[in-house]
Amino acid sequence: MPMAPVVDAAYLKSIDKARRDLRALIAEKNCAPIMLRLAWHDAGTYDATTKTGGANGSIRNEEELNHGANNGLKIAIALCEPIKAKYRNITYADLYQLAGVVAVEVTGGPTVDFVPGRKDSLVSPREGRLPDAKKGTQHLRDIFYRMGLSDKDIVALSGAHTLGRAHPERSGFDGAWTEQPLKFDNSYFLELLKGESEGLLQLPTDKCLLEDPSFRSYVELYAKDEDAFFKDYAESHKKLSELGFRDPSSLPAGSGCEVSTPTVLVQGAVGVVVAAAVVIFGYLYEVQRKSK
Repeated sequence: MPMAPVVDAAYLKSIDKARRDLRALIAEKNCAPIMLRLAWHDAGTYDATTKTGGANGSIRNEEELNHGANNGLKIAIALCEPIKAKYRNITYADLYQLAGVVAVEVTGGPTVDFVPGRKDSLVSPREGRLPDAKKGTQHLRDIFYRMGLSDKDIVALSGAHTLGRAHPERSGFDGAWTEQPLKFDNSYFLELLKGESEGLLQLPTDKCLLEDPSFRSYVELYAKDEDAFFKDYAESHKKLSELGFRDPSSLPAGSGCEVSTPTVLVQGAVGVVVAAAVVIFGYLYEVQRKSK
């Protein structure tokens, strides 16, 4: 059973340095979209019921990389390898999620809070846990509800299609969703409401966001209020990046995430519990003494 990394000062220093290296790499290679896709596809296999999959680095396994939904992600894995070799104490799981956070940041998107401490896994989930762009509303809900995410999460995360383009050799689709596919903004929702603009891509999973009343209410909100989109996106991205990692008390009810808290946080919690126990014991002792 892989152990969670010890998130000490050395680990945090490596994370900071890796973040800087990722910024430079993503800016140089214009690879933000594929880095974001790597992070999402590693995390998006989570099953809240069985507590399997999630942000654990298993996407690097050949078996999982060969899943149809992961076509082309070997490129992102290869781009991350020199950084992993440079900072060997960082887990793959943390590195891939950090790459996704930096990809959003470098392209002008919101700051997504990043908490390190994910453990790596060599166990890949079965194929079929990631969204299929050819399907519609019920499929999206089945996939995201299985992770413990909500309708708001589905629409907010879909807004990241403002980055990147589809490649026919990877997905069977071709084209970009927006006119500036390397800029993170709310233009995905604006284009969605305009309809099929000439040359811009809309998939079945995009169109269903307009057809379902719950989804559409968020589309309309995010189209008129980019600040609201950025706020909700940052929250949803954080939740996705921590599936199978954070204490479930830090997420909405029903997310079902297993506990894998960084060692430094565990030590802090233990200290609080011990201190509280000492205070309570002292109080009870004093009450008992005075009653005699």
